[in-house]
Amino acid sequence: MRQKHHRFSKLCLQSLVAGALTLASCLATAQGWPSKPVRVVVPFPPGGASDMLARTVAQKMSEQLGQTFVIENKPGAASTIGIAEAAKTPADGYTLLLAAAPYVITQYVYPKLSYDVRKDFVPLGLLQTTPTLLVVNPALGINTLNDFLKLAKSKPGQISYATPGGGSLPHLIGELFKQQAGIDLLHVPYKGGGPALADLLAGHVNSSFLSPIEVNAHLKSGKLIAIGASSLKRTPALAALPTLAEAGVSDFEALAWFGFVTRQGTPPDVLAKLSEHLQRALKSPEIRDKIAQSGDVPAGTVQEFADLLGREHVRWESTVKTANIKPE
Repeated sequence: MRQKHHRFSKLCLQSLVAGALTLASCLATAQGWPSKPVRVVVPFPPGGASDMLARTVAQKMSEQLGQTFVIENKPGAASTIGIAEAAKTPADGYTLLLAAAPYVITQYVYPKLSYDVRKDFVPLGLLQTTPTLLVVNPALGINTLNDFLKLAKSKPGQISYATPGGGSLPHLIGELFKQQAGIDLLHVPYKGGGPALADLLAGHVNSSFLSPIEVNAHLKSGKLIAIGASSLKRTPALAALPTLAEAGVSDFEALAWFGFVTRQGTPPDVLAKLSEHLQRALKSPEIRDKIAQSGDVPAGTVQEFADLLGREHVRWESTVKTANIKPE
């Protein structure tokens, strides 16, 4: 009996020691992090709005933590190249990924990806959300969403909308819009946003879903007309423009968004430290002002981002299946 008790006591002691060592290891990891530069993988080309956003927030976090944050642009294949790169990295908090809408969309458009964003990554915080605008060429002769819907219903399949390519966010927004509005539009894919915008301005296509930053100058000059925003509620920067939801397509919502994620399995204390400094960065007046120039500043919390990702997966999985969108 004493021998059994001794063995039991020994096992308990070993378990306690192992637990203490694990806890000590986690604490040491968190206290020591970051002891080297942090990579930020941006799955988009340098110089764009998403790249500048990542650099702005990462620079602020670098200042707060006293450690370098290195931006690595890994564009291509609808952002899947950069996401796949980040999915291979150790779960140690030294690699962040800038996630945007394609982070969710491609999960359903491309069936044989080497990763699963729901299993391989964990959200850290939301950086920005922004609606897209449904804009039309003035030659179409309309000024309101109601006019657009009437015209589209009278000419099924003849009113065109340009996108940067099949499976892109503007393409998916267009498909969701068609489904909820009960209309048939002609999708015209291009190899990038620049050519799509150029042909819209030239009148070769009738409409497109574009970000405010892409079209503001053309709206002011009268070369394009905005007839609705894709957010559920009006945003401060677009207070005068009705949303598609209030103008006739009830409950319509489809946002562009950006957030930071990192590898699933990263130590909890490191995740907490990352999230804390991300929120601090987003609350600083200079960062809030910069982000507000092109979109809305979210709270930046893990839960806020997790909730948005949950809604995005439901929205885009359904849209892709209903529209039967396949890889190009």
